[in-house]
Amino acid sequence: MTLSRAFLLFGSDEREPTVQRLQAGQLSVDLVGGNLRTVRFAEREVLRGISFLVRDRDWGTCEAALDGVQIEEGAERATVRYSARFAAPDGAILRCNATIALDLQSVTFAADFTADRDFETARAGFVVLHPVVGVAGRPIAVEHGDGTIERAVFPDFIEPWQPFKSISAITHEAMPGVTAECRMTGDVFEMEDQRNWTDGSYKTYVRPLALPWPYILKAGETLRQSILLTITPSAPPVAADGRTPEAIEISLADISQTLPEIGLGLRPEDLTEELRHADLVAELGARHLICHFDPGAGHGVEALSGFRRIAQASGAKVTLECFLACRQALDEELKAVAADVETAGLTLSSIAVSPSVDRQSTPPGSTWPDCPPLEAVYAAAQRAFPGLPLGGGMFSYFTELNRKRVPAGSLSYLTHCTNPIVHAADDLSVMQTFEALRHVTRSVRAIYGDRPYRIGPSTIAMRQNPYGSATKDNPLGRRIAMANRDPRHNALFGAAWTLAYAATVAEAGLEVLTLSTLCGPFGLIAAAGEPMEDGGKRPLFHVLKWLAELAGRAGVSVETSASDALVGVGAATDSGRTVLLANISPQMRVAALGSVGKARITIVDENWMRSRTDEPKAVDLRGESVRLPAYAVARIEIPR
Repeated sequence: MTLSRAFLLFGSDEREPTVQRLQAGQLSVDLVGGNLRTVRFAEREVLRGISFLVRDRDWGTCEAALDGVQIEEGAERATVRYSARFAAPDGAILRCNATIALDLQSVTFAADFTADRDFETARAGFVVLHPVVGVAGRPIAVEHGDGTIERAVFPDFIEPWQPFKSISAITHEAMPGVTAECRMTGDVFEMEDQRNWTDGSYKTYVRPLALPWPYILKAGETLRQSILLTITPSAPPVAADGRTPEAIEISLADISQTLPEIGLGLRPEDLTEELRHADLVAELGARHLICHFDPGAGHGVEALSGFRRIAQASGAKVTLECFLACRQALDEELKAVAADVETAGLTLSSIAVSPSVDRQSTPPGSTWPDCPPLEAVYAAAQRAFPGLPLGGGMFSYFTELNRKRVPAGSLSYLTHCTNPIVHAADDLSVMQTFEALRHVTRSVRAIYGDRPYRIGPSTIAMRQNPYGSATKDNPLGRRIAMANRDPRHNALFGAAWTLAYAATVAEAGLEVLTLSTLCGPFGLIAAAGEPMEDGGKRPLFHVLKWLAELAGRAGVSVETSASDALVGVGAATDSGRTVLLANISPQMRVAALGSVGKARITIVDENWMRSRTDEPKAVDLRGESVRLPAYAVARIEIPR
């Protein structure tokens, strides 16, 4: 059977929504599924997006079914009109009539919406996204609901709470000599720093989080909201060169940090398959097993015995990530865990503990759930496991660690995860999360200094949902926010995403980085109906193996002239340098390497996948450049 190119790249033949560029003079927008993204003036990004969104009670996105789309275009203006239908999980319907108007210096997006019966929602209305690159730390003027003007800056380090509330308008300098005012009407707006979730944006949205949610849109009541973006040049703008360079320049420089050891997650629900593939841990070169353990979910000696068997087969160190129900005395709960570990014969290299209630996020303004002080939790863990290195932080995401900052004085290391599909699951948004991830690690270092630091397991698919009652099932393999399966993990996109993640955090000085479980939907082994054969290795296996080979070595920074297209990381080796490059875009890219001597290159790309060979092969690199197809990953061995 001939596999489609889309299937090899994304693990799915599902097509992303059509993107239509609308333009009026120097102002342009991309129309995608009835919403706007990448608003540009003189080819510079002014806003990342303006969207009318409806969330269900668990913050899942209610998809818009569009009807009657009418587009009128002229040289100096464009107009879009449509109606949309949003369905809640309980069958309630919200109908929206929208109008988008674009002229030489403004964009207007207005919506009237009505529910056919009481409609339960966590949020319904406009969301405006300001970009991060070139904006973080820069001046902003915020007009509040009472007419006052606050002059401040976009946050540099990531704010745990909303940096601005009661917003009527936001004005910033989009480029030298050009200001952009974004005015919002129809509800109370506030801003959150979406880098908390590794979104590459600051998000301004309707309805303060301090108000109760979910809430009800009453049947038959029509609401109206609008967004008006106005561009004001005080001098002729200098247009960016919108051309894609023929070759992307690559430069290498030593960095002070060594590259982290690679971990693999283990989950009791995948234990049978994990035991079958225990030999892959050593083949990969993973040095840590991050073992999920939740007594409240029925995990006990059987799960711990399985972890022991995999550790013995691989020689990897074991970290137990243990949830605590905190319903009994802490000493009793932790001594019971210690007794199970001893019964299973499991040798731990470290243990991390977290109260179960901390897996659910507490939004700003909400009441914190009952929970023993973390100081008491950590002290009880040290008594139950004397002398064992103790980790703490959040087993969910940086968001929760930023909001509930842990007392780190008694900890041997900090830990958290991230997830790229909390708010949006399209390909571009997922890859743009790396713009924010570097700010996440900077912020952790600003808060906790040089304390040992671990990240993961972090995967494209969501392993747990701190913001609702459950993750979203995805049986059809689509691009769905908060989904517990994502087809891109299984394909080239997942391999490129994995390397880009490692490259982005390379200078954070991590001890351990975990970007996969061993098996299951977050793992290394393909299931039926995937680009690789059932039981074969997913493409990201080879990326993680390459990263594991470089663990503990002095890092090499890989700078590119187009970081939204090519990213990389490298390390010094006994024979020279090894550089790993990923194309994180859907187009062919050319990397200009300069004179690298008799280098060897190994590429994981769609051609290799079509060859159905198990291991990618190294070949001599010819010339001073390399062509990387969409979402390809390359390993380049450069001699001294």
